[in-house]
Amino acid sequence: MVELNLHSLSPAQPRKDRKRVGRGLGSGKGRYSGRGIKGQKSRSGSHKMAAGFEGGQMPIDMRLPKLRGNTSADAMPIGPFRTYSQPVNLRDLEERFAAGDEVTPESLKDRRLIRKVLVDVKILGVGELSKALSVSAHSFSKTAKEKIEAAGGTVTWLRGEPVPRTAPKRARKRSAVTEPDEETAEITDEAAEAAEEA
Repeated sequence: MVELNLHSLSPAQPRKDRKRVGRGLGSGKGRYSGRGIKGQKSRSGSHKMAAGFEGGQMPIDMRLPKLRGNTSADAMPIGPFRTYSQPVNLRDLEERFAAGDEVTPESLKDRRLIRKVLVDVKILGVGELSKALSVSAHSFSKTAKEKIEAAGGTVTWLRGEPVPRTAPKRARKRSAVTEPDEETAEITDEAAEAAEEA
């Protein structure tokens, strides 16, 4: 074992001098400083390209067709810009609230059923509700609404009750063509009877 003295001390790793570029041709790293002659790789910032950069040509994520689905940026409001709501089940309301209480996003946050008041709250119908509660939320499932009202409670839509969707004009025209009115049906029946008699 080597005796430890001041003259025998050495660094744990060998020292390595930093590269000093642009200090004349005799230094070995002068003139072009190891970057070569012209071109993209000789410019500043050339080694910090964004992921998927293809040298200026149209990148593959823009060349591919814009498909629908959860992973497409064009599929609003799903995809990366999808809207999110915090789910709360009826069984949680049954457990945390007493009969006659008012359920709001603020009271849900106080009882640690949701994390943020700024995010929409949706009441879901999992579980049973045996007490009358006045529930205020941004949206309700059909089952949750029926169970709350069946227990004697009330439902308040914070963004207004959604309007049921109607069939598009094309579908309505098609159904009008396929389903004749009563007068037309009577005329066709009379014509068929006359043809049979003839």
